[in-house]
Amino acid sequence: MTIETSIEIERVEPHVFRVPIETPVVTSFGVMRDRPAVFIRVSDKSGAQGWGEVWCNFPAVGAEHRARLVNSVLSPLLEGQRFESAEAAYLHLTRATEILAIQSGEPGPIAQAIAGIDLALWDMVARRAGKPLHLCLGGVPKAFVKAYASGLNADGPERLAAVKHEAGYRRFKIKLGFGRERDLRNLEAMRDTFGTQADIMVDANQAWDVETAIEMAKALSVHRPRWLEEPIRADIGLDGWRRLANDSPIPLAAGENVRGEGAYSAFIQSGTLGFLQPDIGKWGGLSATLPIARAAEEAGVTYCPHWLGGGIGLVASLHLLAAVGGDGLLEVDANPNPLREDMIIGFPAIANGDMAVPSAAGIGVEPDLQALARYRIAVGD
Repeated sequence: MTIETSIEIERVEPHVFRVPIETPVVTSFGVMRDRPAVFIRVSDKSGAQGWGEVWCNFPAVGAEHRARLVNSVLSPLLEGQRFESAEAAYLHLTRATEILAIQSGEPGPIAQAIAGIDLALWDMVARRAGKPLHLCLGGVPKAFVKAYASGLNADGPERLAAVKHEAGYRRFKIKLGFGRERDLRNLEAMRDTFGTQADIMVDANQAWDVETAIEMAKALSVHRPRWLEEPIRADIGLDGWRRLANDSPIPLAAGENVRGEGAYSAFIQSGTLGFLQPDIGKWGGLSATLPIARAAEEAGVTYCPHWLGGGIGLVASLHLLAAVGGDGLLEVDANPNPLREDMIIGFPAIANGDMAVPSAAGIGVEPDLQALARYRIAVGD
């Protein structure tokens, strides 16, 4: 497929939202007491628009900070400029801010802001072409991708999982890292509820050292989880991951907290992971993640996008998974979040564990700005 990829950027706008929630989202390292989002809208000289999303769950002020980075640092590097493609704009932003990222000690937030802009640029290019995003990414027409309900908290995860089962989900992932007895009890409860054949994954959010992770992997393996996600720190070094992989009876998953092509390539080539989970809103956007996801699949490592934010980034992740193909699963947060589906126009349906791939141009969805107005947070430069 040949599409027009060149863009002349007129405006880059961050939109910040915060929605209060009744039940906090709890992980082994922190608590989310509301649901934030930074949606990015880009427009070009022709009037075409696109939407992206920046990862901003932590710290509590992360959304506002990343939006200010967009306004003060990144927008001036793009507005009024012409690029041959979204990838060219991504590379321009990355190279122009490399020293600033070092000097400020903020390579993560800057990379996340760039990633959100990249998603918006790709969406704009696909909308302008009148094609679904996954086709513009080199994929073939696809109606559904496999999905799973994620983020099940440690307080009776089987109860929320049962609610999501009624909503059409058939695969689930629970949070670990809350003590050996509680972790094992929760996984056992999930198996008692859904049986031995259901796909159940577990995520420790970097809670353990290597020795503890090996012990826990052996204990958890009785209940046959499909993967053990981030049992140790992402930056612990490949020797630690190799020790764990050699002794773990459960395949390992990681990638949401990896940054840089070299780091991803090292993980893929190390043979330590069964599942690679880049987050397109944390680093790389679509421009950098697409080749990494394809490299993982070629190496026999299953690509499964990480996402735990609003609906714009989720649907962009869906399109990327559809484009890459393979047996990967789409992560869909099970916790209530109006920024994910309730206030996203055209949010795709799920049935029998599969989520529909939007067939409209671009990502096929957009935020309902009128409905979101009461949750909007004003930010300056």
